[in-house]
Amino acid sequence: MSRWVKRLIGLGCFGIGIGGILALPWWGRTPHSPSAMVASTPRLETLNYQVKDLPTYTLHTVIIPVDQFQVVPAISAATASLETFVQQHRALAALNGGFFDPQNQLSTSYVTIQGKQVADPTQNARLMQNPDLADYLDKILDRTELRRYQCGPATEYDIVRHNEAVPANCELLDALGAGPSLLPELTLEPEGFTATANGTVIRDALGSNQPNARTAIGLLENGNLIWVMVAQKPEVTGSGITLAALADYLKQQGAVKAMNLDGGSSSALFVEGTTIYGKRDAEGQPVMRPVKSVLLVQPQAR
Repeated sequence: MSRWVKRLIGLGCFGIGIGGILALPWWGRTPHSPSAMVASTPRLETLNYQVKDLPTYTLHTVIIPVDQFQVVPAISAATASLETFVQQHRALAALNGGFFDPQNQLSTSYVTIQGKQVADPTQNARLMQNPDLADYLDKILDRTELRRYQCGPATEYDIVRHNEAVPANCELLDALGAGPSLLPELTLEPEGFTATANGTVIRDALGSNQPNARTAIGLLENGNLIWVMVAQKPEVTGSGITLAALADYLKQQGAVKAMNLDGGSSSALFVEGTTIYGKRDAEGQPVMRPVKSVLLVQPQAR
């Protein structure tokens, strides 16, 4: 496997390597509730979207053929709903993105759009001046990110650490940071999400071993992208998934690289004209949290 997964042209089938994920028309599916409808957004009838209902959570999986569509980040000056991003960018699908501080609404993840860095966590004083994070800042500032490159005539995606160099003869178009890496290995401690002392966990910023609503993106062996959003079930105590189980699911679906996105209350997916929220409150109602950044599906530029 090369250090990045190349864009494939002329795939004859969207579901290669993804058993059971079908390109179903939107009218053949059961509407998702709770949700929010965005009627003005064009529907993508061939998007490979699967919903799998399990005892303790619901899995929403989207396969994105990169010969037809591109995945790009977007960011808002203030936090915004997923529907707002979709309407502003005329997106076909959207997934919540990187980490941010809900108090000052500044990103704690790097974001690059069209070659320009538009979010820099080193400019977030509440992050950089937090005494509790001083020992972890070097790791926090080198977390995993999704990248989109222009390499000659080809567009290529990769999932790498922030400080990794751009490949020779390639230009960085877009990047969105989050983390940790889920595949090929789970890198919680190297990215400053967890820490141990004398065999005891003294930091676990994501509650990695606790079930929760979560989102992730992965690169499939055939070159396509996979999105996963895990939604809690209101009637189930301790509903959700751990990061290790999320990594296992992505590997089962054929992902060779994957990274975690901001989860918990930020978990949300827009697909087929509907927004599905992942987190439930104590009363079992969906948490509709505005977010700072997202990933968008748009038609491939020709």
